[in-house]
Amino acid sequence: MMNQPLAERLRPKTLDDYIGQKHLVGQGAVLRKMIDAGRVPSFILWGPPGVGKTTLSQIIANKLEAPFYTLSAISSGVKDVREVIEKAKSNRFFNTVSPILFIDEIHRFSKSQQDSLLNAVETGMVTLIGATTENPSFEVIRPLLSRCQVYVLKTLEKEDLLTLLNKAITEDVVLKEKKIKLIETDAILRYSGGDARKLLNILELVVAAEESEEIEITDAKVVERLQENPAAYDKGGEMHYDIISAFIKSIRGSDPDAAIYWLARMVAGGEDPEFIARRLVISASEDIGLANPNALLLANSCFDALKKIGWPEGRILLAETTVYLACSPKSNSSYLAIGKALELVERTGNLPVPLHLRNAPTKLMSELNYGKEYKYAHDYENHFVKQEYLPKEVLNEHFWVGQENPAEHKLIEQMKHLWGDRY
Repeated sequence: MMNQPLAERLRPKTLDDYIGQKHLVGQGAVLRKMIDAGRVPSFILWGPPGVGKTTLSQIIANKLEAPFYTLSAISSGVKDVREVIEKAKSNRFFNTVSPILFIDEIHRFSKSQQDSLLNAVETGMVTLIGATTENPSFEVIRPLLSRCQVYVLKTLEKEDLLTLLNKAITEDVVLKEKKIKLIETDAILRYSGGDARKLLNILELVVAAEESEEIEITDAKVVERLQENPAAYDKGGEMHYDIISAFIKSIRGSDPDAAIYWLARMVAGGEDPEFIARRLVISASEDIGLANPNALLLANSCFDALKKIGWPEGRILLAETTVYLACSPKSNSSYLAIGKALELVERTGNLPVPLHLRNAPTKLMSELNYGKEYKYAHDYENHFVKQEYLPKEVLNEHFWVGQENPAEHKLIEQMKHLWGDRY
């Protein structure tokens, strides 16, 4: 045990020792109630690295006294899935808790691998617990997703991380033998980014570099140690969210050199190419938008082509799209417009659709004046006629504001030509 990493030595064994995620496993929370009742459905834990997905799964298995099988989506194939299901089936006895099958990084499972789970999950042969850092709506096939609950795990709060730090220096079999004082914690909390494993890795690195038994943890000391050994907090792609953030911000900031650098960091680190491509599609819409609508077409084509071509040539597609997006003019007018509209919907609720805009597929609806007085735009000059399209309660609301770039300038002029002062 002394040779185990600190994060492994401190892995909690019970829910009472588990830190964070009170909305799921705190007293009276939804998942806690099911665990205490001894019955849990198949579910997927979605959240960033180091927030306790694997640990929570093991605690549940221990609490339910269920056989526990684990697979990694990185190294397991369909054959491995079927073998584990057969083992689980042989360990299932009448009126006992279903064996638990934990699949880490389930978003990396192919469609055929996910398909191979369906029958076992549907019949209750196993209780599936999947862990993912990606949105399950995009990465898990619909038939499997419909058979699983999805629980969202949050980045650990400052109080959670401080609790973990104090637990480490007072209860860990190795660290409690030293005299460790937490003088400053801003740097170690900042670098951890809400990731418990990263936090403990940094603490262990700082302590290991000290020869004295009396150790003071300061911000300067943490920064110094991490600069000397940057791999300590980037091992295994744990800076996943930091690097993708830098990548997107470099594109938004129109810096192709920086964007390509962060792309290279992700490629060299083994990041999932489709994860990068998906972020490029989002960036093309959110940050470039109407200033250059071709950016979204290129990003989407990149995503599709990447699936056809594969790796390593796919890196060229990502590089081409990255440079194009970084060099494109920028606009977030559509992003702001939907934000404003959603705020209004939140405030005003479900306002009725004006009668003239309603569909009238039945005689009764026609008699109720559904669709009456609607003006069909194509029947008028230039395919346009002025009429109201918003509910009367919000007629004067304005959402889209065109920004200063050549493409949107044309759109603004067109709207002014049609609507006059409204735009």
